Amino acid sequence: MGISKITRNWQVTLPKDVREIKDLKENDSVIFAIEGNRVEIVKMNKDIIKATAGLWTDSKEIGIKYERKIRKGWSKRLKREFV
Repeated sequence: MGISKITRNWQVTLPKDVREIKDLKENDSVIFAIEGNRVEIVKMNKDIIKATAGLWTDSKEIGIKYERKIRKGWSKRLKREFV
């Protein structure tokens, strides 16, 4: 267990044993998982970004036409429910 201070820029240097246990390297991204009053540092898998890239590519409707269709639908719902 290591001890670290928070700088005036809210930065913390992770102690060497923490970096080694979590296998953290320079430029790695981490997630701060909060449970109650505990914070866990979780190394973010770079493959998550690659895996989710293009997630919506199977959508056939894109662009301004799709946006207008959605807005028109909401407009109809608002009129129906509030008028």
